[in-house]
Amino acid sequence: MSSKREIWPGKPWPRGATFDGSGTNFAVYSQVATRVEVCLFDKADPTKELERFDLPVSTEFVWHGYVPELEPGTLYGLRVHGPYEPEKGHRCNPHKLLVDPYAKALHGEVDWKQPVFGYPLDHPKKDLMRDERDSAAGMPKSVVVSDFFDWGNDRRLDIPWRKTVIYEAHVRGLTMKHPGVPEHQRGTYAGLGSPVIIEHLQKLGVTSVELLPVFEFADDSFLNDKGLSNYWGYSTLNYFSPEQRYASRKTPGGAVAEFKSMVKSLHAAGIEVILDVVYNHTCEGNHLGPTLSFKGIDNASYYWTMPEARHYLDFTGCGNSINTSNPQTARFVVDSLRYWVEEMHVDGFRFDLATVMGRVGKGGYDPNAPIFQIINQDPVLSRVKLIAEPWDVGMGGYQVGGFPSPWHEWNGKYRDALRKYWKGDENQASEVGYRLTGSADLFAAARRRPQASINFVTAHDGFTLHDLVTYSSKHNEANGEHNRDGADDNQAWNCGVEGETDDKGIISLRERQKRNLLASLFMSNGVPMIVAGDEMGRTQKGNNNAYCQDNELSWVDWNLDSTKQDMLAFTRKLIHFRHGQPVLQRRRFFQGEHLWDSEHKDLAWFRPDGTEMGPEDWQKPFVRSLAYLLGGDAIPTPDERGQRVSGDSLLVLLNAHHDTVSFKVPPLGEGGVWVLELYTADDKRGDEEMKPGKFDMAGRSLAVFRKSGGNNTL
Repeated sequence: MSSKREIWPGKPWPRGATFDGSGTNFAVYSQVATRVEVCLFDKADPTKELERFDLPVSTEFVWHGYVPELEPGTLYGLRVHGPYEPEKGHRCNPHKLLVDPYAKALHGEVDWKQPVFGYPLDHPKKDLMRDERDSAAGMPKSVVVSDFFDWGNDRRLDIPWRKTVIYEAHVRGLTMKHPGVPEHQRGTYAGLGSPVIIEHLQKLGVTSVELLPVFEFADDSFLNDKGLSNYWGYSTLNYFSPEQRYASRKTPGGAVAEFKSMVKSLHAAGIEVILDVVYNHTCEGNHLGPTLSFKGIDNASYYWTMPEARHYLDFTGCGNSINTSNPQTARFVVDSLRYWVEEMHVDGFRFDLATVMGRVGKGGYDPNAPIFQIINQDPVLSRVKLIAEPWDVGMGGYQVGGFPSPWHEWNGKYRDALRKYWKGDENQASEVGYRLTGSADLFAAARRRPQASINFVTAHDGFTLHDLVTYSSKHNEANGEHNRDGADDNQAWNCGVEGETDDKGIISLRERQKRNLLASLFMSNGVPMIVAGDEMGRTQKGNNNAYCQDNELSWVDWNLDSTKQDMLAFTRKLIHFRHGQPVLQRRRFFQGEHLWDSEHKDLAWFRPDGTEMGPEDWQKPFVRSLAYLLGGDAIPTPDERGQRVSGDSLLVLLNAHHDTVSFKVPPLGEGGVWVLELYTADDKRGDEEMKPGKFDMAGRSLAVFRKSGGNNTL
């Protein structure tokens, strides 16, 4: 199968397969390779290898060659010759076809019935013995693509953090059941960019869609054996290719153009696209995992290995960890990120288990890790939205508040505090006070801003909002692991009955608790994030780890009864109210002082009797009822033109006690009137003036009062 093609030396950059209009340049990095072959495959039968050729030149460990007249749409794979010495960290095996790490598209899926492991599974020496069977028939093929796309006047939206509202969604899950999405587009990029989905997002008021992984990933063999799949996609195979199963067109490379069209449509509607990315591990697993790409190209460079080299350091719980402290691996990550910003026009990234990226030396976490410095200094990447999931499963892995600027962080402490407070736990006053006001205890000392905190009550991982108030325990039997998977500590409360019920009193309490949690979220300082479907009461029937459920258990149900319609209307009201209130978009932490010539302090906390809270009040274990006042005329930062920002003052009353509590509303100056805007005990109330005196708060409820003032613009 040797090629008769003319192969020119080419260039060591850019890496991957690059079509320039006349031919294709190949460039592959491997510090250990002694030879690199490119294999070409038949489009009609991708299992059939047509020809292969060597990359003729190696420049500083980059193997490269140029093939005239090789066009987009060509299917190819790599074979890397070199040492197979697992005990030294090297796993080169030319019998295993490999995915090009820089491939811009893939075609086909991993077939686990084929010999895709680098060793014979039944051999007593396991991975110490090299397997010499050809894996090509079971491997997806890399695709040569053209970068041409008519973007028109599309550009990154650069929505300020203070105005950002994030909507975490799954491409497939959001669109599979929507009756307004054409059937052939359901579950695809085209479906997500369809008019009905965009209309929903616009009416809801979210500014940014954060998509669960859309990089090419592999379904795990153990899930295939159970008839399940890796629905969430946290098992990355390639970091440049959009996942082909989310494309409505199944032609090689078709996912690239469809993804770009989706981004263009969302941008035209004023909605950013943020990608959930997994630069912490790959689908190749531990030393007994398959050889699909990185493992066979340069295992010791891409992965953290133990000192004895055969085994992997695992900070992820997934078998391996990507070693971004290696300069070439760090370059690979940055190249990938820049590609998605510059070529695919995405607006930012949420980094799964981001603590792994900060591991250096012997594996300890360092906020000044090389990869952070590179990204922070990069003229492209430092300007996009960077969000860390600030933990991993390794020693010292919980790093909420420990990432460097300009990173923003999923605030797990916010999630836990709000859940505990609203289910009535003791000793939560001080904790919930910090969380509602931007978590200054976590971020202020490093001179970071309130928007460093990504506030959320639910995420894809865990209970939905509806299930959080419907189940006290997880119900993951459908995953086939005897309910052993998923978190046991959920800080959930079922309001008296486990699961669904016909009891009207319990149903009413659950709906109120959902409104309490959402209202708290949107009245908080920081950046709010909700999960697709929570605005409509989506349930997963108590499954808090639906990573393998590509079915109606995970898909958003758009068939809304009156209760779900009410929840949707309430969520829309909350988000649009937030957009109109400068005091909820502060760029600095509160001082608890009068600013400028303000009538009110920027922040003041009150007991139900109207007395301002003192230090001793925060330490009382049974404090479940409290109020805070945000001074709309005490905003320290000016607008873009240097003018003072002044808006409405807001009074937020919180009663997590089970009984009614009477609140004395703080008085206003002459002519001042409090207007009730939101009341979770009666979501139909709003826009009514508050009579002087007291306000009786129903058990487990939240109310928001507004005093008009200022220009309400930023």
